[in-house]
Amino acid sequence: MDDRDALLDLAANEAKAYLDDVDQRAVPPAVLTDDLLPAFREPMTAAGRDPREVLERLVANAEPGLTAMSSPRFFGFVIGGTYPVALAADWLTSTWDQNVGLREVTPAHSAAREAVEGWLTQLLGLPTGTTMGTVTGGLMANFTGLTAGRHAVLARAGWDVEERGLQGAPRVRVLVGEERHDTVDLALRYLGLGAPEPVPADEQGRIRVDALADALGTYDGPTILALQAGNVHSGAFDDFAAAIPLAHANGAWVHVDGAFGLWAAASPTTQHLTAGLHLADSWATDAHKTLNVPYDSGLAFVADSTVHRAALGIHAPYLIHSQGPPDPLELGPEFSQRGRAFPLWATLQYLGTDGVAGLVDRMAGHAQAFADGVRALGGEVLNDVVFTQVCTAWGDDATTAEVERLLLADGAAWMTGSTWQGRKVLRIAVSNHSTTDDDVRRALEALGKAYDAAR
Repeated sequence: MDDRDALLDLAANEAKAYLDDVDQRAVPPAVLTDDLLPAFREPMTAAGRDPREVLERLVANAEPGLTAMSSPRFFGFVIGGTYPVALAADWLTSTWDQNVGLREVTPAHSAAREAVEGWLTQLLGLPTGTTMGTVTGGLMANFTGLTAGRHAVLARAGWDVEERGLQGAPRVRVLVGEERHDTVDLALRYLGLGAPEPVPADEQGRIRVDALADALGTYDGPTILALQAGNVHSGAFDDFAAAIPLAHANGAWVHVDGAFGLWAAASPTTQHLTAGLHLADSWATDAHKTLNVPYDSGLAFVADSTVHRAALGIHAPYLIHSQGPPDPLELGPEFSQRGRAFPLWATLQYLGTDGVAGLVDRMAGHAQAFADGVRALGGEVLNDVVFTQVCTAWGDDATTAEVERLLLADGAAWMTGSTWQGRKVLRIAVSNHSTTDDDVRRALEALGKAYDAAR
């Protein structure tokens, strides 16, 4: 007992020390993987080591190689911070150590998950009766929605894909905007559907509805359409109100990849971006992005619970299946599952509906402040800043790449280089609840310093 308490106290103290320092530390890691390998590769001993020594060595070894992703000035990828209440709930989740795949075996988590399912269905404006699977992240959330779509469109064609597989099945055509996220393609590969057919997009990365209409008219077999809520470069949203009825009129299943952008539906200020979103058949998002709960916390929603269970479910004689609502293992690809609903429940209870809306609004406001600041520094803003993404360029491609290098070397903030529509860009993604106006100012100062040195 004493050893356990001492270890937990040590871990808690180290965690608190990290959190106390995260605002001041350089955002990029101080060293690279190869630098850390000698310490981590120290041989295992025959007799093992004292557990306190093990934890102390873990902290010492890891500390130089930690990227401060929870820093309020990490803008490199769409990665949220963590609310203290979510972190505390996540610690309890690990302590309780529940495998939550079966509803009746873990009733505490099942009750929390079903409460969250109802709250988020309402908060995001999804149809009543929508079911939610808790998964690892956006890839598996897209996989889940697209699995449901594969089942549905093949069932309409008279093919039982769960029983017969894909050999000999009618071809499932998958249409995507040409600027969809790569996780959609990867999910389709896992599903045996191959590469999708890209539909041209406009200058902001939105699927062109006229081009979609043309594409839909060339095939009358099983079809899936994948749309997006939040382009990873521009933050743009597809025109759901126009695209979804068009796809449904052609018999298609519509899935929406809303890894970070689905949360726009939770704020009256940004809801217009998601007009028509509720008409889709499935949706994917991440709570570890915009909602700011710890990794990993992906969410997959399917409007038709019968399809959801048929596509993902499994039944075995030794399992204790629920006779009512679905078991969690029927709502995602994982048999064993971490209790991801506990941090979700705690965060949503803490924030309330107004708090979630305020979180979304602050992120969008900081993105607009970044856009204004970039222009004032002499940089270009290449996208219409409608949500939380700002895509910037700093003269020619070489100068933009140098700005990125110098910014990361400075360490005050992290922004990520990319290529968008043929240009080298520096992308700013606002995702952290703890980011303040001062953090935006400090990041812009570092960006201006890098630009001055690069030109």
